Amino acid sequence: MSHEQRASVPETPAAAASERAAAARREPAGRPPVWTVLELLRWTAQHFAERGIDTARLDAELLLADVLGCDRLRLYVDHDKPVAEDERARFRELVRARAGERVPVSILLGRREFWSLPLAVTRDVLTPRPETETLVAAALDALPDREAEWRVLDVGTGSGAIALAIAHERPKARVTATDVSPAALAVARGNAEALGLGLRVRFLEGALFAPVAAELAAGARFDAVVSNPPYVARRDAESLPPELRHEPALALFGGEDGSELLRALAAEVAGALAPGGFAAFELDPRQAEAMAAWLAAGGLAGATVHRDAAGRPRVVSARKA
Repeated sequence: MSHEQRASVPETPAAAASERAAAARREPAGRPPVWTVLELLRWTAQHFAERGIDTARLDAELLLADVLGCDRLRLYVDHDKPVAEDERARFRELVRARAGERVPVSILLGRREFWSLPLAVTRDVLTPRPETETLVAAALDALPDREAEWRVLDVGTGSGAIALAIAHERPKARVTATDVSPAALAVARGNAEALGLGLRVRFLEGALFAPVAAELAAGARFDAVVSNPPYVARRDAESLPPELRHEPALALFGGEDGSELLRALAAEVAGALAPGGFAAFELDPRQAEAMAAWLAAGGLAGATVHRDAAGRPRVVSARKA
């Protein structure tokens, strides 16, 4: 086999054998093998699954669709289309990074959809996850009037996912989004501009309620405060999925037991809320009961647990009396 022929074969013994067999079925002896869209998908999904990636098929589809410049449906419409060598070369690099280094697909592609909104994602922000849509849904339920000028504060905005989803659904809301990371705020501002929300969401740098401290001292208050703070326990770092190594520790770890930021938010949030104001926080399901108690101690009432799509306690909300 020539060097050019070898370059077109996935680089594992099992894959090489599979390609040789496929080539023998399709092509006369001596001709280089031809990889179709469907064959690449099948091989890659199996390759990912063998390495313990739960979303093997989906990841393969997303990466190949990106390389081919199409959507996932088009992959199956054009399932028998040969994939060119330059496209396979780009695809192989993505597959190596996903399977070997366990880089999340969102970082490899530089984007992630959240609440049906396309968001840019980098290593400076936590990748928006489906579970966080539970927090957005709870906030929107608490702010039912689409035409009201709700004042909303998103603490620790990261990519801006929560703030931008709320601003998108409540077109007259005045949303403030804060983060301690300047790099994260740069990503969030870029997302706001790309979605046409740059004039409706303001971004402030600082920890917890510090960025709005002067406003609060002057008597301003918010109708809703929401946050997906760092809540992973530092002591659990070694047991986390390898993908999390590629996301910012600042956005993941909430102290040794994961509750440091949750406790601080629960203690201070009442002072930022208008009477009857709503607060909601994403957390680890194991922290839900404790968070309800911390919010009660902080002066809020009616703690409610909201479950994610998998049925796990994911968000705790409460109101200022």
